Amino acid sequence: MSQEILDQQTAADLPEDYFEHARSEMLAFLPEKATSFLEVGCGGGTFGNLVKQHYDCEYWGIELNPLAAKIAETRLDRVFLGGAPETIFEIPQRQFDCIVFNDVLEHLVDPYRVLRDIKQFLRPGGSVAASIPNVRHFHTLWKLVFHKTWRYEDAGILDRTHLRFFTEITTRELFEEQGYLVEKIEGINQSDSRFERMVNLLSLGWLRDTLFLQFGVRATPIDN
Repeated sequence: MSQEILDQQTAADLPEDYFEHARSEMLAFLPEKATSFLEVGCGGGTFGNLVKQHYDCEYWGIELNPLAAKIAETRLDRVFLGGAPETIFEIPQRQFDCIVFNDVLEHLVDPYRVLRDIKQFLRPGGSVAASIPNVRHFHTLWKLVFHKTWRYEDAGILDRTHLRFFTEITTRELFEEQGYLVEKIEGINQSDSRFERMVNLLSLGWLRDTLFLQFGVRATPIDN
């Protein structure tokens, strides 16, 4: 999470489970033989702990929230307290097989620059794995089109700490324009609403992307 988050909302204002999502669906976007990870915005280290159960690896994290960072220290190999991008460039110089951003890039003032700059921390062939909230999610569109509202919330797509918003197309552009090859991009956390699926069918699949809460991405720098 970025420094801007605490400028807008204190840790006490955040939902109790804000830092504790396991995000098991993101395992499918990690490179198969990675042995070293860095997660930016690692929260309480829940996802990193899950990764360590599936990979023989070293897992580092960066976290802005002091309480979450303390919890992460009990689960990960190393944890650095601070926000992105500043803290990324203060950690000991080393290279990782994978850098993870789970619902983090949208919190940053300049996620474009961060994606360009973190290439130096990737080993040759290393990749970035990221989860990006989908602003074209059905519920968000429904509220905007039919209720004419755009209300920020404590968590979710319209999280009040989000500074950037992305669709499937602009998520791909986010990476490609910073010099990445997008190896995989898929919708994750699909809606189970029959009504939403029916609307998608009536649109002949044109609204399929609205069924997903987020998009998972794996991308590799072209020049690395």
